[in-house]
Amino acid sequence: MSILSQLMPKRGSTGVTKRKGRGHATGQGGTAGKGHKGQKARTGGRVRWGFEGGQTPLMRRTPKSGFNNKNFRTEYDIVNLSDLEKLSGEVTPLSLKEAGVVGRGLVKVLGTGKLSKSLTVKAHKFSATAEASIKKAGGKTEVIKVRAFDESPLKKKLSPSKLKKLAKK
Repeated sequence: MSILSQLMPKRGSTGVTKRKGRGHATGQGGTAGKGHKGQKARTGGRVRWGFEGGQTPLMRRTPKSGFNNKNFRTEYDIVNLSDLEKLSGEVTPLSLKEAGVVGRGLVKVLGTGKLSKSLTVKAHKFSATAEASIKKAGGKTEVIKVRAFDESPLKKKLSPSKLKKLAKK
């Protein structure tokens, strides 16, 4: 026997909805529970969020200060020397992504951990200690140059050809 055929809503969870404004006998007739007159009794009679009846709203009364650059900041995926120790040969952002060390985006190598093997590391940025440790182990560091439109949030909206045309104007 199927349990699905026996399923029922929890007792008291369902009921007949009150039909407001359908006569006095319903208990919600006449004003339909909205009281008499006034803005809230009218259709569409709600005030917008933050409206305080003409008084200067709180959002405009409070002082604003500071600057937030979160939409335009350059964020890097962090890779430590201890992560590079697990890899061999030439290390690029693509090989790091395949190894599951970083996601997508720009890569910065930091000097946490020790590196005992010689590696050629290509990344967008290196800390001074990371660069020294890689060279001390007999490896090479190569900085990948980032074009301006690659790290700009405009890249989603404008192609490089359109940006070049804008730059010429």
